[in-house]
Amino acid sequence: MTASADRPAAPPHTAPPHTPATPAATPLTWLYVPGDRPEVVRKALAAGADVVIVDLEDAVAQDRKEYARAATAELLTDPAPAGGGTPVHVRVHGEDDVRALAGLPGLAGLRLPKITHAVTVHHVAALAPGVPLHPLLESAMAVEHAYSIATAHPDVRGIALGEADLRADLGVREDVGLDWSRSRIVVAARAAGLAPPAQSVFPDVRDLDGLWASCVRGRGLGMLGRAAIHPRQLPVIERAFRPTGAELAAAEEIVSAARTDEGALALPDGRFVDAAVVASARRTLELGRRAAVTAE
Repeated sequence: MTASADRPAAPPHTAPPHTPATPAATPLTWLYVPGDRPEVVRKALAAGADVVIVDLEDAVAQDRKEYARAATAELLTDPAPAGGGTPVHVRVHGEDDVRALAGLPGLAGLRLPKITHAVTVHHVAALAPGVPLHPLLESAMAVEHAYSIATAHPDVRGIALGEADLRADLGVREDVGLDWSRSRIVVAARAAGLAPPAQSVFPDVRDLDGLWASCVRGRGLGMLGRAAIHPRQLPVIERAFRPTGAELAAAEEIVSAARTDEGALALPDGRFVDAAVVASARRTLELGRRAAVTAE
């Protein structure tokens, strides 16, 4: 989201404004849907995603922007849009969208595209006080400013990459060329006390094997969950980011051992376990519990 106030000079930030988010509270699936197709939005709300993102930016043609905004505002006048409990976020196109949607009872969050500096986040937060904000970093400049954007305002709840624009900005063709940027925002989010970033969309909705492999790679970099552009992608994403049975068993063994010993300890198979390993195991069990509750 580009604004006239988007300049490097931003209010200083000191300490991270958040306590670390837990995996149990972190969505795994975020489903994008065009804002100018309200009938599709309503279907998306029943598709099983953790969050539905109504897109008023790239998915909507310029001559349909006003209609999409009005249709989305109508939807969000209901605290539970379409009668469901799925949270609705909106990827806005500009200030007019923010002004039209701020304060509507069905709005659970705003996705802010093309953020490059923290000052723009402050500007949006002033227009939509109390609304959870999710800046999207889509350029080299944005990645360089990842931590300042992540800590720009207490209303920031997460950051993520916009990889299509970032690829173009960096001149990157191979997927591996984005790994440094992905790791950069993982570190920035963790340092800011935010949830691990979700991966950007996988554009080929027919290539579920490719989606799986990409999710596995992203998970290995510390990302958690992924945005989707079609409901058929949701089960693959959910499965890729859930802990496996072997991972849960290993985590339970570590946590159980830590209940009886303090400080560093060795497991029966000789593995050395310290506080950091125990903390990681507890996060795995939290995510496993979250997946079990979702499946019920």
